[in-house]
Amino acid sequence: MIIGIPKEIKTDEFRVGMTPSGVLECVKAGHTVLVELGSGIASGFEDAQYVDAGAVILTNADDIYAGAEMIVKVKEPIAIEYDRLKESQILFTYLHLAADKRLTEILCEKKITALAYETLRIGRRLPLLEPMSEIAGRMATLFGAVHLGRYNGGSGRLLGGTVGTERNRVVILGAGVAGKSAADAAAGLGAEVVMLDINIERLTYLRDVMPSNVTMLYSTYDSILDNIKLADLIIGTVLLPGAKAPKLITGDMLNVMKKGSVLVDVSIDQGGCFETSHATTHSHPTFDMAGIVHYCVANMPGMYPRTSTVALTNATLPYVIKIASTPLNTLLKDEIYLSSLNTYDGYVTNEAVAQAHSISFGAIL
Repeated sequence: MIIGIPKEIKTDEFRVGMTPSGVLECVKAGHTVLVELGSGIASGFEDAQYVDAGAVILTNADDIYAGAEMIVKVKEPIAIEYDRLKESQILFTYLHLAADKRLTEILCEKKITALAYETLRIGRRLPLLEPMSEIAGRMATLFGAVHLGRYNGGSGRLLGGTVGTERNRVVILGAGVAGKSAADAAAGLGAEVVMLDINIERLTYLRDVMPSNVTMLYSTYDSILDNIKLADLIIGTVLLPGAKAPKLITGDMLNVMKKGSVLVDVSIDQGGCFETSHATTHSHPTFDMAGIVHYCVANMPGMYPRTSTVALTNATLPYVIKIASTPLNTLLKDEIYLSSLNTYDGYVTNEAVAQAHSISFGAIL
């Protein structure tokens, strides 16, 4: 198969869909890999490294899309890329379609076989989302702590405090990979950490493995409301695979929070779990609403593209090679790949995406 790796052009996105090492493995498996000139530079990978790995370097994205049977990316296509998509092409990337009806319609119109990293399941795991969730979780604590600084609009509290000062409180909504990663970082900084989730089994596990300054609570409207009143930093990491994130903090609830506290919405790719959230960029990461700092960057791991690109390629590469090496009608009989399928032959094949946009759901089996 001919695999295309275009340069990412979403605002402030510096990752690339595959490392040179990943390209080498694809070439060794008998595939041709087209890489757009300069696509890996921001991640620390020179064009020469891709050439040495056996890639064919093309100078522009139009040629990549025109020549490739499968496109491997990091982020969902944006408007300028819609016309480049070729009918019946395979697209393998983070899609987050529940938050983007127009892209969903385009993928259907062009009969794209769209496989989403974030919905690929093995049992209860989302293995292609996990590495980016871990990075985003750590970043949520670090950047939340930075924006608590008075210079950045925050309350001026140092997360974790120091000798003779109060310990600050971090509230984390969601106890998955991103939530645990955020809690690890916050606990390490000395904060008082509260994690809320509705999965008792997960909370029980975390109670046994997390430090003593991390408390696990069952998530209800009342438990959220009680805890955000005392919080200095609130991190939202809630995920319903493929679906829009639930709005766990409403606009009215901001009124009970401390002025200068910080909200970090890791769930923003799926529409955000705070009612007042809207997507921001690394260049302009925050906005103030009712005296509360909102950090809602939609591609957080893009801040650290070298680490993120390597971690992402490590996770996606076996699936890229399997997709490229297997006829579609055989591949989509496998439940793992079927779980990743979001659109196919003009239909939305992920039920959560279909529900999010009130579009007919077309199961292929």
